[in-house]
Amino acid sequence: MFNLFKKIFGQATDLSSLVQNGATIVDVRTIAEYKTGHINGSVNIPLDQLQSRLKELQGSSKPVITVCRSGNRSAMARRILQSAGIDTYNGGAWNLLQLKLK
Repeated sequence: MFNLFKKIFGQATDLSSLVQNGATIVDVRTIAEYKTGHINGSVNIPLDQLQSRLKELQGSSKPVITVCRSGNRSAMARRILQSAGIDTYNGGAWNLLQLKLK
């Protein structure tokens, strides 16, 4: 059964290791949402601004981890960033990733 899930979903990525090695966490929630709480050191680029702000993330050799409230917007952001050639991972809900990073 595990091999079936691995084939469907691929290998799990250790996001904690990525962060420890300098990955950038991009929170794609709105500015108002971000102000209610966020991961220390994360960058707030709302999803509706992401396309116009790609240059802020391009050129870095470090991967990007996208987060949002539930994981939906961060999945959309991941696709946008990957299309721009940026090594990107979907971190899902910001508060759950924050717990994993402690």
